Amino acid sequence: MTTPDADTLLADTLAFNAELERRLATIPPVNTVPPEESRRARREGRGIFPRPLYVPEAREVEVEGPGGPLGLRIIAPEGSARGTFLHLHGGGWTLGEADGQDPRLQRLARDTGLTVVSVNYRLSPENPYPAGPDDCEAAALWLLSDEGLATVGASGPRAIGGDSAGGQLAACTLLRLRDRHAITGAFDAAVLQYGSFDLSMTPSQRLWGDRNLVLSGPIMIWFGDQFLPGRDREQRRDPDISPLFADLTGMPPAIFTVGTADPLLDDSLFMEARWRCAGGQTRLQVYEQAAHGFTAFPIGAGRQALQEQYGFLQTV
Repeated sequence: MTTPDADTLLADTLAFNAELERRLATIPPVNTVPPEESRRARREGRGIFPRPLYVPEAREVEVEGPGGPLGLRIIAPEGSARGTFLHLHGGGWTLGEADGQDPRLQRLARDTGLTVVSVNYRLSPENPYPAGPDDCEAAALWLLSDEGLATVGASGPRAIGGDSAGGQLAACTLLRLRDRHAITGAFDAAVLQYGSFDLSMTPSQRLWGDRNLVLSGPIMIWFGDQFLPGRDREQRRDPDISPLFADLTGMPPAIFTVGTADPLLDDSLFMEARWRCAGGQTRLQVYEQAAHGFTAFPIGAGRQALQEQYGFLQTV
């Protein structure tokens, strides 16, 4: 794939942002409608995301979770898999499903040789914290078990990752494995896309304002309140909620991806620095003027970022 020059990439990103902002202005902001309506709209392709495409190669299994059966969606590469990737979807802990991004996960599997296991964790506000993190922890422990290995059918290296809320969940899962189960080194890499690592809100979040570019100030506050009802900002600095405040020693090599037009910019900048200073190997990708969620859209910056991430995973 030919890498476009910086000026071309920026022009493409700015043109996309203008169209994205125009489209967002024609639909109710997510914080003004019930979550079930936003979920239904996404499932039907009403909004900024197209209707989900389901690849026939995907298979679903249920494992025992802390709140009942926990669904996992598995997409294997062609041929023999060389390892696994535990995927935690985004959506502000309130939206999204494991089957909502099949084509992207299929490409990840194809380009890295890793079998992808996507977790259908419980969502807020019906199941607020700690339900979602509990499910992700349970999925990781299952994947590390003999049963998980036999079901997935892939030995070799393991990686974990997610976007937005999924980035937070991936980091917290690694910390729980270390602190609750004395497990370090089980995952060989982390892919953290524009994660929310400080739910008390970093400066870039607090200064963003009302501009709706996938996220806005009011939308971020609303997502946080769905996930963490009744918790004030100081309580939201608990490391199990905001991993930016955790001891980050013993973490695997990680790639952080974010755009400068993302209110979560500081989350990635700060988290990458703390991860690195704690002794972890890191790679930081910052894309000029890229919005929150940009890797999910058909733009040059998103394609380039995914190519870099898959290249990173090919080294584990």
